[in-house]
Amino acid sequence: MSVSTLIPAAFPALALAHFLALLSPGPDFFLIIGHAVRHRLRGSLFICLGIALGNALYICLAVSGWSVMRQMPALYRLLELAGAAYLAWLGFLLLRASRKAANSKPTPDQHAPSQPSPNQTGSLATGHASPLSPGRQLLTGLGSALLNPKNAVFYLTLMTVILGPAATLPQQAFAGLWMTLLVFAWDAALAAAISLPGAQRALEKRIPLIEGLAGLTLASIALWLALQPLFY
Repeated sequence: MSVSTLIPAAFPALALAHFLALLSPGPDFFLIIGHAVRHRLRGSLFICLGIALGNALYICLAVSGWSVMRQMPALYRLLELAGAAYLAWLGFLLLRASRKAANSKPTPDQHAPSQPSPNQTGSLATGHASPLSPGRQLLTGLGSALLNPKNAVFYLTLMTVILGPAATLPQQAFAGLWMTLLVFAWDAALAAAISLPGAQRALEKRIPLIEGLAGLTLASIALWLALQPLFY
């Protein structure tokens, strides 16, 4: 089997377009930041996996020629509103966690313990909140990816416009697998970077602020998705 059997001629252009899209922060980025800043990689790894699986589903739909998103604007709008509501809920949860963490900080007149308690040593998770279970992480990431209809249009464009109709099924499968693995690797690397000891020390006093900003950003994206028809 030759390389060209699996790798289409347009693959470099597709890979570059996909990677540049990953560099642009979106809802998934802020969702991962909001969880990884407190719970590190263990509290966000399955969110990354859920996001990758959601992307994989849309890639499969694009490969199968599913173009209903372009043919049925009402369905697209319905998914967009559902996604906006979901992002608003995720943003609310992060804002609530941020507020609880800020309110639980010791006041200046309180005496700090001479030694850190066991659940504070070497961890950003200081007991204010527990990380989501792997199953809930997976569903959270999957919901974030699937309720963003722009993912469907984006992958449909990549697979139909850049690869074109000449691409074979094995070539489409290779491109889809590449993009799915890259999404997971990129998101997991982001969470892992936040989990590094140096990053934790730098971020330790800023957890409520970062959580709050991530939550506010998700809520703002949700508001924009809900109101953008008014501006066009």
